[in-house]
Amino acid sequence: MALAPSKDTATPKDTGSAKGSASAKGSASAREAAPARPPSRTPTRGFWSSTIGKKTVMAASGLVMLAYLVAHVAGNLKVFFGPEEFNGYAHWLRVMGAPVLHHEWGLWLARIVLLAAVGAHAVSAYQLSRRDIKARPTRYAHRRKGSSYATRTMRWGGIILALFIVWHVLDLTTGTVHPGGFEEGRPYQNVIDTFSTWYGNTIYIVAMLAVGLHVRHGFWSAAQTLGVGNARRERALRLTANLLALALTAGFIAVPVGVMTGVVN
Repeated sequence: MALAPSKDTATPKDTGSAKGSASAKGSASAREAAPARPPSRTPTRGFWSSTIGKKTVMAASGLVMLAYLVAHVAGNLKVFFGPEEFNGYAHWLRVMGAPVLHHEWGLWLARIVLLAAVGAHAVSAYQLSRRDIKARPTRYAHRRKGSSYATRTMRWGGIILALFIVWHVLDLTTGTVHPGGFEEGRPYQNVIDTFSTWYGNTIYIVAMLAVGLHVRHGFWSAAQTLGVGNARRERALRLTANLLALALTAGFIAVPVGVMTGVVN
């Protein structure tokens, strides 16, 4: 005669169910305890966060500013052709893009692009500098091989140029710090007023020397960052950088020298 199973004895089926239930509860607890995965970075954010991304932004914005400097020095040299030529050039800047664009729209568009380039260049340069300092908090015992004067003074040169831009705008654009009485629509006379003072000439010439050093190193560095430079092109790139820096520096400094010598009067 078969004995009836005791109520306290679990059948194999009941044991499996208990184990499955415990396993399910354990998995649920593990999922709840596991930390949430951080959201994945967008490609744009990841690019900007990387060192190569910041260097690329710095190189591209630097080339935008270099194009502006070339156009700016070409316009400045018109001062040697007399007031009618120079004032006519200044007037053209305000009607640039007409009749498609409204009065001064083209000029403001150029200003916005330039301001964006200056901002991107300054922010990327600052962040790269901070990253470099954190990576090596102590200075090198010896200067690195190939380090030039321009390379070692890039940071100070950038600060000098930033201060100069503020002064230059307040002097010849708004007339806030302009000596001799600023005259709207008469840029030729305003230029003569500025460079008839010793401090106007000193500020301008020092800033233009900083421009030359900045362009000399920056052009070659941008070429390396953007993948244009290589061992075969290095000599040509360095020569181009030197010639650009020399031409821009000489072209800009020629204006105050012209006023000081009486060639521009």
